[in-house]
Amino acid sequence: MPTPSCPHTPPCRPADSADHDDARIVSRHPEQGWNLLCNSVVVFDDTGELLPDGRVVAPHRPGRRHIA
Repeated sequence: MPTPSCPHTPPCRPADSADHDDARIVSRHPEQGWNLLCNSVVVFDDTGELLPDGRVVAPHRPGRRHIA
């Protein structure tokens, strides 16, 4: 189900979907280390997230790949 107030085409994914962090940034705050997505998710520079219902998603940086 798309985000109800999303004006984008295609609509951004809602905060409760698995791919919610693909939503577009609507407010950038690089000086404070966070961005607000269209679906009301706050994404921090350390990859942690704050969901609209108050739940916290711990930072989830991908593992390092070894290049041969």
